[in-house]
Amino acid sequence: MQPDPLTALSPLDGRYASKVDALRPIFSEYGLMHRRVQVEIVWLVALSDAPGVAELPAFSAAVRAKLQAIATNFSLADAAAIKQIEATTNHDVKAVEYFIKQRIGDDAALAQAKEFVHFACTSEDINNLAYALMLRDARDGVLIPAVDSIIASLRRMAHANAELPMLSRTHGQTASPTTLGKELANVVARLARQRAGLAAITIPGKINGAVGNFNAHAIAYPDIDWRAFSKAFVKSLGLEWNEYTTQIEPHDGMAELCDAQRRIDTILIDLARDVWGYVSLGYFKQKLQAGEVGSSTMPHKVNPIDFENAEGNFGVANALLEHFSAKLPISRWQRDLTDSTVLRALGEAFGHALIGFASLDKGLGKLEVNPERIAADLDAAWEVLAEAVQTVMRRYGLPEPYEQLKALTRGHGITRESMRAFIGTLDLPADAKQRLLDLTPASYTGLAAALARGI
Repeated sequence: MQPDPLTALSPLDGRYASKVDALRPIFSEYGLMHRRVQVEIVWLVALSDAPGVAELPAFSAAVRAKLQAIATNFSLADAAAIKQIEATTNHDVKAVEYFIKQRIGDDAALAQAKEFVHFACTSEDINNLAYALMLRDARDGVLIPAVDSIIASLRRMAHANAELPMLSRTHGQTASPTTLGKELANVVARLARQRAGLAAITIPGKINGAVGNFNAHAIAYPDIDWRAFSKAFVKSLGLEWNEYTTQIEPHDGMAELCDAQRRIDTILIDLARDVWGYVSLGYFKQKLQAGEVGSSTMPHKVNPIDFENAEGNFGVANALLEHFSAKLPISRWQRDLTDSTVLRALGEAFGHALIGFASLDKGLGKLEVNPERIAADLDAAWEVLAEAVQTVMRRYGLPEPYEQLKALTRGHGITRESMRAFIGTLDLPADAKQRLLDLTPASYTGLAAALARGI
């Protein structure tokens, strides 16, 4: 079969292809090659600036510009050229080295530079930095903006519905009322905390040779402080320097990032399920989309498909992210190759997460609050005031308040009249009794509105 979205093995390249376009320049084979070239070029320039490398004089501005253009102007044609070289070398990083040497060509100003391409490097010196740049670019340029969009949508909804009373349900049973805005504010607070954690994770990188000891560096140029040089180089890429590694950077930072993303996804699965439930209860209606079909046989249905799609994609993402964080930090002795094939699947996890964000954002935009349905549920649940009454009874020392309210409410239908009648029998100060008599399920929301407005 010819490659086509309809024959794609992964839905990321088929059904959902347009939704993950932002990740293609980052996590694709092209994206990996591009960052490998970038690291190789920056390393070559850094070596030319090192005072102890006499055989590689500092490059002129024109030479620097030519080298930088190899990385900056990297194209699909360049990626294809690397693949053609790899067909012979059967080694992807060596193919990048040869590609750069080909691009340098016979330029006299770079004649001495050719053999300093990939100087003292093992493949993992290039790969770990390339993947670190990929993760940083995906996090900062795609994932965090997606999280911010969800937070902004939820915050607007929380503020708009800060004072809309709503029945709580704990263990699926009626419970002390809240407001719709406060429940959304809870999610905003959780997401904001995890978003900050994701943004704060430092992504480590290393460039220290075949087994992490600068063996080749030190034998070639024993007078250079390679530890300081390596640190400055890695930090110049905007990454955290890891001094202690085997052949590979141990991927602990990647695991931290995957776990942080997984926590965000888990919060959003929780949200998607709750909203799904509230749609089922009629608390939310969904705006109709022209031409959209809810069921192939039941014309009346408007299914909460965006929330279901989000839940499913976040679940797939989390399954992969969990594997990454459990597998990537493990490598036999100084290096095995099991991480290599796993790292190539990073884009799949973040692709499914991105689809989840898009579906959730779309679903939230289609929601319409149904205050009449919410109010009807509240008005049918006068038993939730039992907490308020027994707590005031406790304050004024009335006997067995919890037990009295338990006897009144458990297994019995409680109405406004029966609750008010019970309150009328209580030996309470007049102002306290009146406060309870004035109370309704809709007004018993504590500080929920203030909490929702404060998010």
